[in-house]
Order: sequence, then structure tokens, then C-alpha cells
Amino acid sequence: MLMAHPAVLKNLVEQYEALRTLHAESSGEEARQRLDDVSYTLCVSTGTRDIDSALLAARHQMSGARWADKTPLTG
Repeated sequence: MLMAHPAVLKNLVEQYEALRTLHAESSGEEARQRLDDVSYTLCVSTGTRDIDSALLAARHQMSGARWADKTPLTG
């Protein structure tokens, strides 16, 4: 499975968190659409089907571990 670069995942997670806060505060349609778009991109980038799994996988990949076998990439 191809894995997104950790910097890309970091950017997506940061966008998701910011948009989630924005959506909670404003509930605007534009914020909701952007949140949906980033959520979808995170799912595709991590090979998952829901945002909770995507966030978990992204954070795991950003830590330098392999998602499938949970072993470090180095060593």
C-alpha cells in the first residue's frame, strides 16, 4: 500500500482540526464542505473509511511507524 508523506498527513490533520473548530463555531455551509473534503482526503490518504480511523492512522504514520504491522520504519 502506498503511504502519504508524513508532512502531507500533518498538514491534513491540522486542516481537519482547524475546520472542525470553525464548523463548530460557525456551522456555515462552506466550512462544512471544506471539512468533508479534508475528511475524505484523509481517508483516501490513509486507506481508511471513516475519519476516526483516518486520524488514528495518520498520527501513527506521522510517528514513523508502519500502519500494517506497527513496527518502526527505522531500526
